[in-house]
Amino acid sequence: MPAVERAELTSADTADPAGRAPHPSRVGRLRSWLLVGLIDESGSHPGPHRAAPATPAHHSWWKVMCLTGVDYFSTLGYQPGIAALAAGLLSPLATVVLVILTLFGALPVYRRVARESHRGEGSIAMLERLLPAWVGKLLVLVLLGFAATDFLITMTLSAADATEHLVSNPLVPAGWSHHNLLITLALLALLGGVFLRGFSEAIGIAVVLVAVYLGLNVVVVAVGLEHVASAPGLLSDWRAALTSNYSSPWMMIGIALLVFPKLALGLSGFETGVAVMPQIAGDPDDTDDKPEGRIRGTRRLLSTAAVMMSVFLITSSVITTVLIPQSQFQPGGAANGRALAYLAHQYLGAAFGSVYDISTITILWFAGASAMAGLLNLVPRYLPRYGMAPEWARAVRPLVLVFAGIAFVVTWVFDANVDAQSGAYATGVLVLMTSASVAVTLSAHRRRHRRQMIAFAVIAAVFLYTSIVNIIERPDGVKIASLFIAGIIGVSLASRVGRSFELRTSRIVLDDKAAGFFTGHAGREIQIIAHGPDLGGEHTLGLKERQQRAETYIPAGDPVIFLEVTLSDTSEFSSALTVHGSTRQGRRVLAMSSPVVANSIAALLLHLRDEYGVKPNVYFEWTEGNPVRNFLRFLFLGVGEIAPTTREVLRRAEPDTTRRPRVHVG
Repeated sequence: MPAVERAELTSADTADPAGRAPHPSRVGRLRSWLLVGLIDESGSHPGPHRAAPATPAHHSWWKVMCLTGVDYFSTLGYQPGIAALAAGLLSPLATVVLVILTLFGALPVYRRVARESHRGEGSIAMLERLLPAWVGKLLVLVLLGFAATDFLITMTLSAADATEHLVSNPLVPAGWSHHNLLITLALLALLGGVFLRGFSEAIGIAVVLVAVYLGLNVVVVAVGLEHVASAPGLLSDWRAALTSNYSSPWMMIGIALLVFPKLALGLSGFETGVAVMPQIAGDPDDTDDKPEGRIRGTRRLLSTAAVMMSVFLITSSVITTVLIPQSQFQPGGAANGRALAYLAHQYLGAAFGSVYDISTITILWFAGASAMAGLLNLVPRYLPRYGMAPEWARAVRPLVLVFAGIAFVVTWVFDANVDAQSGAYATGVLVLMTSASVAVTLSAHRRRHRRQMIAFAVIAAVFLYTSIVNIIERPDGVKIASLFIAGIIGVSLASRVGRSFELRTSRIVLDDKAAGFFTGHAGREIQIIAHGPDLGGEHTLGLKERQQRAETYIPAGDPVIFLEVTLSDTSEFSSALTVHGSTRQGRRVLAMSSPVVANSIAALLLHLRDEYGVKPNVYFEWTEGNPVRNFLRFLFLGVGEIAPTTREVLRRAEPDTTRRPRVHVG
């Protein structure tokens, strides 16, 4: 906290009328509490999207699969009901289409993502690397908007469905069913409160939750299949209903292909599957660049989860469609948002049904915690590196308050309705999967793997079609994502402008030749002339020196050193500087590469002052052109008004004018 703020907070606010010793103000304590723990690198937040700590704990792939499963498998709580509501009697057939896309589309794509993005960064990072400069950065910002939609709706949808299971339980007072919105908001508030307090993730919790939940679902599905098998008339009635409603099998297949995008919630686990990679134990000889054991474990995780979920999706779709009247899936019906729970109560009794409800509520709540952790780790992973996040966004608790507040608004807008939120959820999932399939297609193209490129391009086209259909039919997801994208881009640009005068350098290293220019010159003034590396041949150095000596009055007899900065990727906010020294035509030259010229020059001058004890002077020419346009060039292209910008960066970094390197302009 700045000294001025500290003085203000410890004066009148902390005065004690009884004369006792002053104590920290409530405002100061609140501020300190909110900003504690900038970027949670300890990995204390739960869920499959958590950031890996510096020395992450490693677990067997099947245990980590359970961590993914709190998000993926928990969709069984609402997926069968949503599928029946969307596809009606064709729900099993549409689910088969979804399973085919899962096993032969999403699974191959994410097995490739696991190979090429094995640090848990997922497909977004792949696209960032594959696409150049600002194009990649802007695409990342857009995808972050859809990812935020995915994670946020996971929170609100899971809380709403947990509420549905709670109020529909026969042991719960009937009056609670009129307060779904309040109960859902209370669950979200509890979720936010736990994260504000600090929630240490234990993978053992996920293992227990998933094991119990899947075990209960096995029982429900087995009992449901037994009832279907013991009453052949049920299947006959279903087939008769299909025949009376649809003229031919081809029409059934065609309609199933059209409606299956509404079932896309069943694809939600793949992006989380690659995000958990840092927690999977690999082989003893794994390296950071080639963790073959970890990649193999992740692929097992993805394949096993996909196969298990596919079996559950098909079987649950069959038994819910055949055993539950279609009217019960409609809003207000007993099976709406809780189809398997309906069967659990119907065929296994209130006691087993209540246990099933408790298990479902718990895993759905933990899925919301997973999504909150995903948001908390996704924002700091990208935006600070781009210089596109305010300082408070590096702290966990302010972000928890922001995301909890947004979740409250979304829940209120959708009135805690599971069906109404499914479209927005599916949009986020499908757009991320489309981006992943595009990323692996581009990667295969760059590696000249023609057959793989064609196969992945077909998968990308299918996901693109599915996304477009879902967006057209249920535009809520795009509306929410658009708000997120607009907010992210607006905050990002404001932050980039506000942080543009930082030093923006992580470290500076001079090679032996460059270091030799300054070694043994402590206390002496050093004359450095900024020189554009694109200005032509060696004769320009002599011309530039004569010009600067005439216009800026470099002390006669003082040798000069030329400094050349080559622009690298100007979309990057900061970088490490490696300074190379050389001699050309008898003149000493420093050369370095950086995404921004002025800030890197200022950082180098301060480094020379502190490391070698010299007193740097730097000499520039005035930049021609419109000042506003030059400032925009500085923000986005790393150039522009070099001289005044360098001076401003130095002024902010070193308030002591007697120690500040001097800037001269001629």
